[in-house]
Amino acid sequence: MQRVRILLVVNSFASSVTARNTVIVQRALSRSHEVEVVETNRRGHATRFASDAARRGVDVAIGFGGDGTLNEVATGIAGTHTALGVLPGGSTNVFARTLGMPNDPVTAVNSLVAGLDAHDLRPIGLGRVNGRYFCFHTGIGFDAAVVKAVERRASLKRWLGHPLFMYAGLSTWMSGYDRTQPHFALHACETGHRPALHCEDGYFSVVLNTNPYTYLGNRPLDLSASASLGNRLVVVTFRTLSARVIIASLLTALKGGGIQPTKDLIEWTDVSELVVSSQTPFPYQLDGDYLGETTRLEFSHVPDAVQLVYPGVL
Repeated sequence: MQRVRILLVVNSFASSVTARNTVIVQRALSRSHEVEVVETNRRGHATRFASDAARRGVDVAIGFGGDGTLNEVATGIAGTHTALGVLPGGSTNVFARTLGMPNDPVTAVNSLVAGLDAHDLRPIGLGRVNGRYFCFHTGIGFDAAVVKAVERRASLKRWLGHPLFMYAGLSTWMSGYDRTQPHFALHACETGHRPALHCEDGYFSVVLNTNPYTYLGNRPLDLSASASLGNRLVVVTFRTLSARVIIASLLTALKGGGIQPTKDLIEWTDVSELVVSSQTPFPYQLDGDYLGETTRLEFSHVPDAVQLVYPGVL
């Protein structure tokens, strides 16, 4: 077994991170490997820690927090020889659960240790938008407005979790987002087997690097069966925010297998480059972190962007 140098990046403000389980996680990792622990205290901190670790030749940087913490760690090490490790510490933990990890960090660390001990590192592709990487999705429009509403009540997120997201989604749909007119246009570049794609009337889009889009409790919300770490990006766009379309799509996504494209809901697969633009600023979020408003987003798919430590089977 190869002993590796690990940087454990801990977001102690994340919903499921406690002093107790941080100690348990550190001890589990330290049984076979060399572990350095750092704690974040502001946005962007995890990226700087991870980037510094890559410069120092650390073998693995592990994000222990929510999906936003993982996003920052991945952004800091993408394109380097430092591998990415995942531990669930947030309220939803989409990426960790997509990999099949338990949602409890104390249980999940044993799975991660098994992967480390086996040195099971595999290259994965990431999405990139305006220079920043994302692991599983970017939400544009309505989705981002919901995340913004949740972050305004960040002090409640640790305790309320999914009910807070449901409340934010309903209140945003009712009065926090303009449902009367489109917010942006989308243009996907031509590929070798497909002409360029255009949509001029986007209300809400999700650019997927993997599936599911998120989880509602224990239920995955599947938007596209075509989205996976082995494929290019998938773009799902709602051309309306009517209650009928949103509810029907939600119910279909909860059944699994992805949603079916219609005139009101389009799906583009195998997308390597995408531009989303508007004369009026629109909101967006990456991996669950609200990043503000912009008038232009430039997406690309980056194959083999990072080496991922795959969790072992317990």
